[in-house]
Amino acid sequence: MTVDPQKVRYLVFDAESVADGDLVSQIRYPGQGLTAFDAVNRYRAELLERYDTEFIPYTFQIPVSIAIAKLDAEFNLLDIVTLDDPHYRPHCITEIFWRGWAAYGKPKLISFNGRGFDLPLLELAAFRFGVSVPEWFSTQLKTWDQYRNRYNTAAHLDLQELLTNFGASRMSGGLNLVANLLGKPGKMDIAGHMVQDLYHLGKIREINDYCRCDVLDTYFVFLRCAVLQGQITLEREEELLAQTKLWLQERAEAFPVYETYLSQWRDWNNPWKPPAVAADGDGVAAESPPQP
Repeated sequence: MTVDPQKVRYLVFDAESVADGDLVSQIRYPGQGLTAFDAVNRYRAELLERYDTEFIPYTFQIPVSIAIAKLDAEFNLLDIVTLDDPHYRPHCITEIFWRGWAAYGKPKLISFNGRGFDLPLLELAAFRFGVSVPEWFSTQLKTWDQYRNRYNTAAHLDLQELLTNFGASRMSGGLNLVANLLGKPGKMDIAGHMVQDLYHLGKIREINDYCRCDVLDTYFVFLRCAVLQGQITLEREEELLAQTKLWLQERAEAFPVYETYLSQWRDWNNPWKPPAVAADGDGVAAESPPQP
């Protein structure tokens, strides 16, 4: 699908990554002759024992998937793509992301925890692979106007930072929680901690499907945040939801993961709408009790 770059005003994105086992072996276990696979598993085990998480820091990681939803100025979904499909080469994924952002006229980036993970990952990947990104670093601008300034939400809106007032509170539950508040699937068959193992099994397509679904969740959270900020009405959000549901249904044959996503889609229970009315045994209309 070809999208007119001039129509794109927002890029909702999500990145998935895996640890570079050779780098882990070199930095964490120098001289021990560990294979990339063994080094990664050893580091994960150490992290799990010490911190109750096996997620290796992003500084040891490379991107293996980036999914992007392109939106117009009215928040309509125009397209969803995964970068460097079907090869998914980390250096190409990195370059396409940064080149694409600039080529589309530097639209506003939308993420969930992108400030803490996705963008640092992609900046470091650009450093590693020798990708020049002068537009993003924008060092000629005043500090507060630079695109990567944490508080420049005109360039990048991290929805987690919006909902936590830039880290004043902790978003326990993350994207999975806020997506479920809206009746959307959140985490389904795959979660972030499984990506490393899927990659070792060669299931890169499954990783990219998972990334597409995270982008959908992020898009729907973005719409509710737009309601929260008074940018659209709740009625407009409902229109966009219905429109997007149809969009996914029309593309489910080409992307079966959309069918899976739709199978776990729940309509948000709108408490502002009048309760449904049903007839009782005497044929008298009776209000149905509020849904939990």
